[in-house]
Amino acid sequence: MTKMRTVDAAVAILEKEGATEAFGLPGAAINPFYSAMRAHGGIRHTLARHVEGASHMADGYSRAKDGNIGICIGTSGPAGTDMITGLYAAWADSIPMLCITGQAPVAKLHKEDFQAVDIESIAKPVTKLAMTILEPGQVPGAFQKAFQLMRSGRPGPVLLDLPIDVQMAEIEFDIDTYEPLPVEKPKASRKQLEKALDMLTAGERPVIVAGGGIINAGASGQLVELAELLNVPVIPTLMGWGAIPDDHELMAGMVGLQTSHRYGNENFLRSDFVIGIGNRWANRHTGGLDTYTAGRKFVHIDIEPTQIGRVFSPDFGIASDAAAAVDGLLELARERRAAGSLPDYTAWVAECSGRKATLHRKTHFDNVPIKPQRVYEEMNRAFGKDTTYVSTIGLSQIAGAQMLHVFGPRKWINAGQAGPLGWTAPAALGVVRGKPDQTVVALSGDYDFQFMIEELAVGAQFNLPYIHVVVNNSYLGLIRQSQRGFNMEQNVSLAFENINSTELSAIARGYGVDHIKVAEGLGCKAIRVENPEDLPAAFDKAKAFMGEFKVPVVVEVILEKVTNISMGTEINAVNEFEALAETAGDAPTAILALQA
Repeated sequence: MTKMRTVDAAVAILEKEGATEAFGLPGAAINPFYSAMRAHGGIRHTLARHVEGASHMADGYSRAKDGNIGICIGTSGPAGTDMITGLYAAWADSIPMLCITGQAPVAKLHKEDFQAVDIESIAKPVTKLAMTILEPGQVPGAFQKAFQLMRSGRPGPVLLDLPIDVQMAEIEFDIDTYEPLPVEKPKASRKQLEKALDMLTAGERPVIVAGGGIINAGASGQLVELAELLNVPVIPTLMGWGAIPDDHELMAGMVGLQTSHRYGNENFLRSDFVIGIGNRWANRHTGGLDTYTAGRKFVHIDIEPTQIGRVFSPDFGIASDAAAAVDGLLELARERRAAGSLPDYTAWVAECSGRKATLHRKTHFDNVPIKPQRVYEEMNRAFGKDTTYVSTIGLSQIAGAQMLHVFGPRKWINAGQAGPLGWTAPAALGVVRGKPDQTVVALSGDYDFQFMIEELAVGAQFNLPYIHVVVNNSYLGLIRQSQRGFNMEQNVSLAFENINSTELSAIARGYGVDHIKVAEGLGCKAIRVENPEDLPAAFDKAKAFMGEFKVPVVVEVILEKVTNISMGTEINAVNEFEALAETAGDAPTAILALQA
């Protein structure tokens, strides 16, 4: 055994658990922990400009790659409260993330000491564990338990709060004998999976709904193999997008009120059996439950037992890790294929593929100011299949999910349930840390972009290159569209005449914030586009800038101020506001490529 400070033990544990990427801001109450990181040297730290930004960076890093656990570090008081939105975003989407805060001395916790706040109580509703560690000897066990909880069952974040005197205290600790606790994941039995497969094969038009649990479990490859073996179409949720590539014949489209494909909704509405794996039946996916469930049977497989029946009661539920369930179903399907007892769904697949070939929204517009649909068409052309997209909320994210294409797991990084404005830029920086050799493209509206725009300086300082497409209509576009139901347009315009931007075109001058100047002032490169014909060259220039300067590159596209994006209150009643591409001949080249 070796005598050492608790923070030295904690840093040694982080290294042994494989969590070595940290984002944060030092401060008086957490400086002992920073001194331990400096002494050990095994933790890489990225200095954020705002603690909420640091939490989103850690979240993005965790989402970027299987097995990643990002760390967010901050001092006492407001640093912890600044992390709450980040914790909520990670908790809502089942993302493991470790937040570490400093705290006032134990003896001062009840005395309203400077920057002393009960962060444990504040963080509990949005974490798997929130703990103020009051005894030095508890530090190793608390960190050990934190990693077990983050990885077990439905993944999620943990917050550990360290009073400064606890950080400085010495304990006996031997890292050589430290062992991670076993990860606990339920596993479906053969009997359960036999029943699920019996129910699926009894259907005439079955579909598989692939949720974010498939991505979390690293089971995308097995899911595609299962779908191919059964010859059954797959409908990914927003969090499961990429579990099957968009250009796969069995990718039947996303379903929902907003982030959906026309062909996805139509395919689902014609199904008679649904097996959901690792999904939550989120309300933006289902819409009204009477419409969603009518005429079809459901099997629900989820790692968290209390998720089953939370939204509606399935015909059969199984508590299981997604990978274990898919592997078990694969084994059974192979046996039945060998015995010649699997149904032939060729006609059903052809029917779904036919809708995928024709039911699209029009994207090719030549309007100036630019229509947002054209931006996504050009993004599909400009960025390859290896691209990882990062986005969070708003009309930009909704339209992006309707019109962009994703070709693999963890290539669509999205704060799906919480949707916090400002998440995109810092999360993208975390994704770049997790995927340093891949192309990362972020997508924001102007409001999301402005929320945490200061974090661009982090990308410049630490050479974290990515492309940030900002579709600027100078509006809170999604809120404006939802205000239509109240016959109002209240407090949603961001436009003003910027007195410092007289050199801008007449169109851009009235859009208010000069994002190009701000981005350049933060050490980044930036490009403005006002004509749709200039988009390809702008994206090429952005890629060249990213490679040359190794900093974030902003591509701001000046949009028409008002565009209504397709959405509705029921999956069978989505409002289409623009002309549709009703035939394959009307669809843009990037969409037709999916049918090749």
